[in-house]
Amino acid sequence: MGGMTETSPADVLDALARDVRLRVFLRDGRIDAMPAKHSRRRQLLAEVAQVFEPGVRYPERHVNGVLRAMYPDYAALRRYLVDEEFLDRDRGEYWRIGGPVSS
Repeated sequence: MGGMTETSPADVLDALARDVRLRVFLRDGRIDAMPAKHSRRRQLLAEVAQVFEPGVRYPERHVNGVLRAMYPDYAALRRYLVDEEFLDRDRGEYWRIGGPVSS
């Protein structure tokens, strides 16, 4: 489902752990809480969005599995990603529309 540049949930969680502003939202290597402050939440979601490769459509089941590896309430995390325009969806498929793109 993606190419050689695909980022794993573990890579995203490692990036969050290295960020002094975001590591406080992790516990036991997973996201434990969603930031209440909008700017922090967007920072965290921008990192999470990195797990999805731009231009690739993912079935909802795949998205759920990836997000479940990072946050227990994967449905809420998926909703945040869509609401904040990091992901878009149509007919059970999701694709990345926002966040930084690495070269």
